[in-house]
Amino acid sequence: MALFQSFDIAASGMTAQRFRMDTIAENIANVNTTRTENGTPYRRKIVTFQEKNTSPTFSDAMKRATEFRGDGVKVVRVSEDTTTDYIMEYDPSHPDADENGYVSYPNVNTVTEMTNLIDSSRAYEANVTAFDAVKNMALNGLKIGQ
Repeated sequence: MALFQSFDIAASGMTAQRFRMDTIAENIANVNTTRTENGTPYRRKIVTFQEKNTSPTFSDAMKRATEFRGDGVKVVRVSEDTTTDYIMEYDPSHPDADENGYVSYPNVNTVTEMTNLIDSSRAYEANVTAFDAVKNMALNGLKIGQ
């Protein structure tokens, strides 16, 4: 594995986790948004990652499989959570209340989002640690020739 490829792998992890943290922050910011541009309450967004594949040929894929080498991670999709229902609260004075007085609030659970934020933050920190370790190895490699 090339030294600079190690930088790229750690950097791709940092970029992906930063994007995930931004999405989680958007979810938390919209926890009380009862009406979006399309007229429905905000739906929680979920980020999906996938391994980067910079060598799409069969021989390269076989080489990667035998060497257990990856190219990093990338964000492939940001999807709305349609499996969780909206939270219904009785508030007949709310402007978005239905005919029965219930308001549909976003399907965002702040405890879950904060847990995911901590998880993403720790993953980001792990990638920073890996990046720093590779940087230190590179610097120590330069000192060998002195």
